[in-house]
Amino acid sequence: MHKITLLGCTLGLLFSAISHASEVPLDGTLAKIANSSTITLGYRDASVPFSYVGDNSGQPMGYSVELAGKVVERIQQQLHLPKLAVKYNLVTSQTRIPLVQNGTVDLECGSTGVTAERQKQVAFSYGFIYVKGQLLTAKDSGIKSFADLRGKNVVTTAGTTNERFLKSYNVEHKIDMFVISAKDHGEAFQMLQSGRAAAFYMDDALLYGERAKARDPHNWVVVGEEQSREIYSCMVRKDDPQFLALVNGALADLYRSGEINGIYQRWFQQPIPPKGLNLEFPMTSELKAIIAQPTSDPVQ
Repeated sequence: MHKITLLGCTLGLLFSAISHASEVPLDGTLAKIANSSTITLGYRDASVPFSYVGDNSGQPMGYSVELAGKVVERIQQQLHLPKLAVKYNLVTSQTRIPLVQNGTVDLECGSTGVTAERQKQVAFSYGFIYVKGQLLTAKDSGIKSFADLRGKNVVTTAGTTNERFLKSYNVEHKIDMFVISAKDHGEAFQMLQSGRAAAFYMDDALLYGERAKARDPHNWVVVGEEQSREIYSCMVRKDDPQFLALVNGALADLYRSGEINGIYQRWFQQPIPPKGLNLEFPMTSELKAIIAQPTSDPVQ
C-alpha cells in the first residue's frame, strides 16, 4: 500500500500565519494582486471534471475551477478588496508551468500532478485529489491488463507524466505497444472511440471524465493494474510563501469544515454540464486521508 507523506507543518501554525497576514507587508503575488486588483487564473479547456469549457459561454468550470474560486474569495477577504477582477488564461500540459513561472498566470488549479521534478520549478498547494494511472478501453476489447496491449496502439496525452511513464513502461517490459500522443484528453478519447487506439492511458479520474462523454458510458471500462500515482494540486510561483500560505489556508478551511465533500459530490457523483454527464467516481480512501491531513508531497 502506498502511503501519503505528511507535511511537516501543522494546520495550527498555518492558521496562525494566515491570521497575522494583514500585519505583514505584502510581497510577491499578493502585492501584485493588491496593486492591480486583478488575478489571473490558469485553466484547462478539456480536463473534465477538473477544468473545462462546457458550454457556449466559453467560461471555464469544474472541480478545480470551483476550488480556485474559493481561493479568490479568500484573497478578497484577506486584502480587503471590494472588487477583484478575475482573468482566465488557457494553459496546456506543455505551457502550464512556464506561464506560472513567468508571471502570466498567478494560480493554476487544473489537473497537474505533483512530482519532485516539478517542485523544482513551481510550488504546490495542498492536494485536492489522488489519482492512479489506468487504461480506458471498450468493454468488448478483451483488454484487461497491460499485458494485453502487446502490438496495439495506446494513446495518452502529450506533455504529461503519464506519457513519460507509458513510454518507459513499454521499453522496460518489452510490451511492443505503439504509443500515440494526443494534444489533449479530448483528442485522446476521440482516437479511442474511432478505433485508432485500443486503449487510453491516463489518470483514473480523467478517464472517468472522458468516459462520461460517450453516447453510452457503460460501453467503456477502466481497467488494468494501477500504475503511476499522483496528487493533483494548485500551482503557484516558487519562493512566494505568503501567497502559498493563503492558498493552503483556503483549502484547509474547506477540508476542516467538510464543505469539500459537497464540492466533490457535485463534480464527481452528480450530473454536470453541459449534458448531464455523471462520472460515477466516488471519493477514494486516499483523498479522504489527504482531507484529514492535508499534504502536497508526491506519492511515494
